[in-house]
Amino acid sequence: MPENLNLLRAFGGFFFIFWTAFNTALVDVVGSEQQIPLSVVKLWASAFGGEIKSIAAKYSGSQLLQKKYKEYEKDVAIEEIDGLQLVKKLAKNMEEMFHKKSEAVRRLVEAAEDAYLKHEFDADLQYEYFNAVLINERDEEGNYLELGKEFILVPNDHFNNLPVNISLSDVQVPTNMYNKDPAIVNGVYWSESLNKVFVDNFDRDPSLIWQYFGSAKGFFRQYPGIKWEPDENGVIAFDCRNRKWYIQAATSPKDVVILVDVSGSMKGLRLTIAKQTVSSILDTLGDDDFFNIIAYNEELHYVEPCLNGTLVQADRANKEHFREHLDKLFAKGIGMLDIALNEAFNMLNEFNHTGQGSICSQAIMLITDGAVDTYDTIFAKYNWPDRKVRIFTYLIGREAAFADNLKWMACANKGFFTQISTLADVQENVMEYLHVLSRPKVIDQEHDVVWTEAYIDSTLADDQGLVLMTTVAMPVFSKQNETRSKGILLGVVGTDVPVKELLKTIPKYKLGIHGYAFAITNNGYILTHPELRPLYEEGKKRRKPNYSSVDLSEVEWEDRDDVLRNAMVNRKTGKFSMEVKKTVDKGKRVLVMTNDYYYTDIKGTPFSLGVALSRGHGKYFFRGNVTVEEGLHDLEHPDVSLADEWSYCNTDLHPEHRQMTQLEAIKRYLTGKEPLLQCKYLVKRDKELIQEVLFDAVVSAPIEAYWTSLALNKSENSDKGVEVAFLGTRTGLSRINLFVGPEQLTNQDFLTAEDKENIFNADHFPLWYRRAAEQIPGSFVYSIPFSTETSNKSNVVTASTAIQLLDDRKSPVVA
Repeated sequence: MPENLNLLRAFGGFFFIFWTAFNTALVDVVGSEQQIPLSVVKLWASAFGGEIKSIAAKYSGSQLLQKKYKEYEKDVAIEEIDGLQLVKKLAKNMEEMFHKKSEAVRRLVEAAEDAYLKHEFDADLQYEYFNAVLINERDEEGNYLELGKEFILVPNDHFNNLPVNISLSDVQVPTNMYNKDPAIVNGVYWSESLNKVFVDNFDRDPSLIWQYFGSAKGFFRQYPGIKWEPDENGVIAFDCRNRKWYIQAATSPKDVVILVDVSGSMKGLRLTIAKQTVSSILDTLGDDDFFNIIAYNEELHYVEPCLNGTLVQADRANKEHFREHLDKLFAKGIGMLDIALNEAFNMLNEFNHTGQGSICSQAIMLITDGAVDTYDTIFAKYNWPDRKVRIFTYLIGREAAFADNLKWMACANKGFFTQISTLADVQENVMEYLHVLSRPKVIDQEHDVVWTEAYIDSTLADDQGLVLMTTVAMPVFSKQNETRSKGILLGVVGTDVPVKELLKTIPKYKLGIHGYAFAITNNGYILTHPELRPLYEEGKKRRKPNYSSVDLSEVEWEDRDDVLRNAMVNRKTGKFSMEVKKTVDKGKRVLVMTNDYYYTDIKGTPFSLGVALSRGHGKYFFRGNVTVEEGLHDLEHPDVSLADEWSYCNTDLHPEHRQMTQLEAIKRYLTGKEPLLQCKYLVKRDKELIQEVLFDAVVSAPIEAYWTSLALNKSENSDKGVEVAFLGTRTGLSRINLFVGPEQLTNQDFLTAEDKENIFNADHFPLWYRRAAEQIPGSFVYSIPFSTETSNKSNVVTASTAIQLLDDRKSPVVA
């Protein structure tokens, strides 16, 4: 969308060094006992300020750049951005990307259901499949282990150089399950047909990463195939049925009351097993679910006393809070189940009438070592004949004296009964209730598409740390006539979508210097936002607790009642404005500005998209125009670069293109050397980006000759200490000139990928760019690195200035 080009300021800047000896001399004078007249100090200050500004202006070339843009002033068109149209357009782009991913998943669903329909269960089936843990493993005699045949793995740059097999999937089976169980072998056999669809999906959309099928039997088929390594204890704890994407796709949102028997008979191991059972149930609840936990003997004991008679959202913080209180439970007295059931039914009924809950499934989970009655009068009063509340009963311990009553309660209320004898039995038995809750969806063949909140995938960790993902998933049902009425869930298929893929649909150049896009879930949790920092700085792999449930209100602070958050959660379209204080430079500095927020929903997903545009120059953009030939000529300089995290061309569609920089891709496409490259110049609605890159290249090209002249005429003693001159433009184009050898640079990381704050990123402009944009035109901002440690970098001063097209506040900044 063309409107956005004017948010952009481009800057010329340079950085230089003052000698340490100079700094020391200044401190000595200030610290002396001499009485220095104020007029003298002012004179020094004026002389010092004039000198550093003169040096900055000279070596940055800012005056030349200002003059060159002024020469093109009559040929450019300035427009004000329509924020609502912008956010709608970006939401549409994102919707199309999401739809493409969900269609890949839908094809997997159809293939899986057709394959199962044609399969007949064979209890004696012998089938050698690729086990992800055993592949390429040999015994002491050099022979491949059973289920461990040769499986070719090749490093693939699309998967961050992880060794993968892009022709085949392989299968992971949880450590506590038997690899050759007939149910596992049959499931692996019929699901082999997914390999063809996996490969076809990847051919259609090379930006796809992991595709997979999680079976209700416990095995996990993943494409492309990879090698799984056990932990130091030789265990792989991963069970796909415990993952959020599986649970969300398999069941509907639910309100759950968990009743825990804490009578005297539950002492010792039984209470330990009961607590673990409750904890495992909590693991299966997601952000769309609501719950409470009541312990009972002859009295009722809410695990969290402050939450009597209501349910709370099953977000991570609430679940962890309840887990802490579970440890305080102890067994004593007599178990009065009737009062607990009455309380649970009343609570569910009242909560349902408030309209605050899931407005879907309701369940009571009963965890006990026995029941002396069936309590049919209670069920007749509250739950029959509709049976809207399902009863799931968990018998704790090896004894089965009271099992019949618990079985009757579960069967009479459309639930499920299971017995848990040891701690090792807990997880597998708890999972059974999910299959029961999935039956209505299976019977009605409701293939709902679900999207998860953002989470971290450690498998694809790259040079920048762990990768933030969202998953799209769909349930797979049995279509066999003899089982269709029973509602059998076969499993869930899904694919992961890196959040950085979403950012590619939102070109940064359209949002301006301080502008940004963000997305949230239907619960208000951030999917992507520049202020979402899921990892601790001191360790790339250390995740912050609750990183996946950071609410929008925690990063966009409103004086009023969360107007922006609530509007987005309710999937409205509109505008909201407020003054904000934005921290930069890792929280060391603050910029005060007024932001206009525009928001709308992303159809086909539970997400809403927002765009923040800063007032003033951030609401305007301009279009320049030069020929392709002119622009290509001026892109050829070796010191020209583009923001590689911005999406100028789609280099993911072909393996040979993935190693290209964005600058290389543009040049090869425009010269016709790579006609298969998909560049935004191809698409009419987005062609401004590359067109404006060409414009900026032409206008800024003369500064290369200017810098070269300075370097040639610079003597050893003139302006000693100036090391680098650089500029960046609104389109992510950069030019750089060294006045010293690369090995002589005081700060070796400056303007490199390691210096994230000072380069163009997917979600922000460089720090020196953002700070200069808010200063008076023609003035310089001087930045000194702030550090508590002694380092040579503390001697480096960066000076930057903004170049405006016009002389008023509404002028876009150009370079």
